[in-house]
Amino acid sequence: MPNTFAYIMLYCWPLVMLVMFRSMPLANALCLSIIGGYLLLPGRAGMDLTLLPSLSKDSVPSMAALVMCLLLAQSDRLSEQLRGTAPGGRSAAARDAVQSVPLRGVPKGVVYGLLGLMLVFPALTVLNNSEALVYGPMVIGGMRAWDYGSVVQEVLVTLIPFVLGLWFLGTTQRHVVLLRTLVILGLGYSVLVAYEIRMSPQLNVKIYGFFPHSFAQHARGDGFRPVVFLNHGLWLAIFMATATLAACVLWRQALRARVAAAPWILAAVWLFLMLALSRSLGALVLVILVAPIVLLTPPRTQILVAAVLAGLVLVFPMLRGAGYIPTDALVQTAERIDPARAQSLAFRFYHEDMLLEHANRKPVTGWGTWSRNRVFNAETGRDISVTDGAWVIFMGQFGWVGYLARFGLLTLPIIFLALRRKDMLAPATTGLALVASAGLVDLIPNGTITPLTWLVGGALAGRYVRQERPVAASQTRGSRDPEADGAVLPAPAQVHVRQTRGLALAGPAGPHQRQPRN
Repeated sequence: MPNTFAYIMLYCWPLVMLVMFRSMPLANALCLSIIGGYLLLPGRAGMDLTLLPSLSKDSVPSMAALVMCLLLAQSDRLSEQLRGTAPGGRSAAARDAVQSVPLRGVPKGVVYGLLGLMLVFPALTVLNNSEALVYGPMVIGGMRAWDYGSVVQEVLVTLIPFVLGLWFLGTTQRHVVLLRTLVILGLGYSVLVAYEIRMSPQLNVKIYGFFPHSFAQHARGDGFRPVVFLNHGLWLAIFMATATLAACVLWRQALRARVAAAPWILAAVWLFLMLALSRSLGALVLVILVAPIVLLTPPRTQILVAAVLAGLVLVFPMLRGAGYIPTDALVQTAERIDPARAQSLAFRFYHEDMLLEHANRKPVTGWGTWSRNRVFNAETGRDISVTDGAWVIFMGQFGWVGYLARFGLLTLPIIFLALRRKDMLAPATTGLALVASAGLVDLIPNGTITPLTWLVGGALAGRYVRQERPVAASQTRGSRDPEADGAVLPAPAQVHVRQTRGLALAGPAGPHQRQPRN
C-alpha cells in the first residue's frame, strides 16, 4: 500500500503546477506539469469519489492543468498573446515566426466529431449490455444507466490532455517546446534509470512504499529492468524511446534553424544507451527503425512514414481478425533469436485470438466495462484471459465504433497532415508525428496508452486544424531570440519600409523610396 508521502505528493502536485504556471510560459508549464506528473507521481495512491472522477496520478495533473489553462485564458496576459501581442510589447507571431490560422470545415469537423463520438457512443454500449453474465459460480451484473455516467467521467478525464494539446500546443514552436520537455525530463529520469539498472527497481518501494507490478517480471538474466515510478518496465522503456527520438528531432530542427545541434545528438546517444540497458527489446527495436528516418530523411518523407505507421495501427484489428498478420511466421522467427521471446509471443497471440473471438460476438458496441470484455471459464468462473494490447482492450469494451473513435483521434490527424501537400511542415512537426507513430505501434503489443500519448496526439491534431504561414518580415523586428525556438527569420537588411498614402508597407528593397503625395 502507498505510504503517507505518496498521498502528500499526489495532492500537493497542483500546488507545484501553480508555481509552474505563474513562472513559466503556458506551453512550458503545461508540458512540464502533465509529463512531470506522469513520471513522478505514485501509481496506486488515489481516492475514488462518489459521482466524481477518481483522483489518481493520471487525473490530478490533467484536471489541475485544465483549470489553470482556463484561468489563464481569461487573464490579460493570455488575451494579449491571442491578439498577437506577447507580454512586454513583443509580437507573439514574431516569436513563433509563423501565423497560425484556424481552419474551418472538414479539419475541425473530424476532430470534434470523434471527440463527440467518444462521449456519446458509450450510451449504446450500456444499453446493449444490460444482461448479466454467468460463469459457473461467478456472476457479472448487467450495466445500468448510471454506469454511463462513470464511463463518460473516465473518458472526459482521459481526453483532457488531448484537448489541452489541441488548444494550446498546435503550432510548430509549441511542438519544439513539447519535444524539449521530453528530452530534458528524459535526461533527468535517466539518472534514476541508471540507478535501478545497477541496484534493481526499488525506488518506488523506498519512496512510496509499494512496488507497482510483479518484481519477477523485472529480473532479466543477470540484470534488472528499471521501473522507477511508472506502472511497468515496458512503460518506462517506451518513454525512454520517446525521449530518444525527441532528441533526434530537435537535432534536425536545430540544423534547420542553424543553431547549436551537438547537445541534442549527444542527448540522443545517452538516452539510447539507457534504453539499451533497460532490457526491453520492443522499444529498442522501434528506436533503431525510426531514428534513422528522423536523422536522415527530409520532412516530407518523415510525415509519409508516420502516416503509414498510423494507418497500419488504425486498421490492425481488421488485419488481425482477417488473418493477414502472419502470427505463426513471427513466432518461428522469434524462436530462432530467443526461445523465451518466442514463447512469450505465442502466449500473447493465443490470448489475443481468444479475446478477439469474444469481442466479435458484440462487434459494434462491445461488452462494456466491469471486466465483461474478458474471457472466463464457464464452469469455474476463473479469468483465463490476459489483456496486453490496448487495441484488443478497447475493441472488447466499446466495439469497432469505440475503437475507431479513440484510435482515430490519435491516428487520423497524422494521416491528414501527410495529405495536406500545400502546408509546409517543419522538422519539429514531422518528427513529432514519427514519435507519436512509434508510440502507437507500441500499443499493438502493450497497453502503454498514457496522458503523454494523448498530449502528443492533441498537439498534432491542433496543428492539423490550423494552417501556418510565414509572418511578414516587418512583424519580426523586436522579437526575442526567435532562433531559440527553431525559427529562421530574415535579416532586417532584407526589408525596407515604403510610404504609400500614409501607410507603412513592407516590401522588397529598392533603389529609392517613393514619397507620399501632398
